[in-house]
Amino acid sequence: MATQLPVQHEVNGHRSAFFLEQGGARVAEMTMSRVNEHLVMIDHTEVSDSLRGQGAGRQLLDAAVAWARANQVKFVPVCPFAKAQFDKDATLRDVLSQ
Repeated sequence: MATQLPVQHEVNGHRSAFFLEQGGARVAEMTMSRVNEHLVMIDHTEVSDSLRGQGAGRQLLDAAVAWARANQVKFVPVCPFAKAQFDKDATLRDVLSQ
């Protein structure tokens, strides 16, 4: 696993993000849009070049999945990265919308 940076979570109305910060700057981010009380779209994942290939994107997704499980939320992965991770790893699919 990539980084020793803690995953942070922010909510701003129907938009939210899981992110990593380094030196006060965001170096990785996964953004989401709430569709309704129980459904959230993962719409974008971005990782800085300095963290690329170190598992930072997966670290964000794992935090999002843990949050979804704790809050009885289902995901619709619109983001190609998130969709690919759900396709590869069946252990995450319990949080996918049917």
